[in-house]
Amino acid sequence: MTDVTLDPRLIEDTHPVTELPLCQLRLMDDTRYPWLVLIPRRTGAVEVFDMSEDDQQQLWREAGLLGRALKETLGGDKLNIATLGNMVPQLHLHLVLRREGDAAWPGPVWGQGQAEPYDLDGLAAMRDRLLAIVDGIDELRGS
Repeated sequence: MTDVTLDPRLIEDTHPVTELPLCQLRLMDDTRYPWLVLIPRRTGAVEVFDMSEDDQQQLWREAGLLGRALKETLGGDKLNIATLGNMVPQLHLHLVLRREGDAAWPGPVWGQGQAEPYDLDGLAAMRDRLLAIVDGIDELRGS
């Protein structure tokens, strides 16, 4: 799907969904939250500022377009966007759709409880939903 080698932990914790103009889009393996990860296809990027200004703008564009569509389509009270990188230095951006009363509300999702992995049917259904969301974003289609 991409020519950039992914950190092993990103491979272990997420499932591939599709390629966007700049990023590989992956789904975190935790059914408790609609939780996406954008990974720019830029070798050696650890921080946002390690990329060109054009790439930085494209990252935020993809995050904004996808985040808005995710929130509107799946419904949610808040979209959390974060780059941490303390355990996985490869630049990646988390988009986590939050709902009041979810497993970690109102705190952060990191370190809260145990992840609930997708089964094969649930993963296929969520991947299909995400692909439909991406396909519905004119600015991301055909790029």
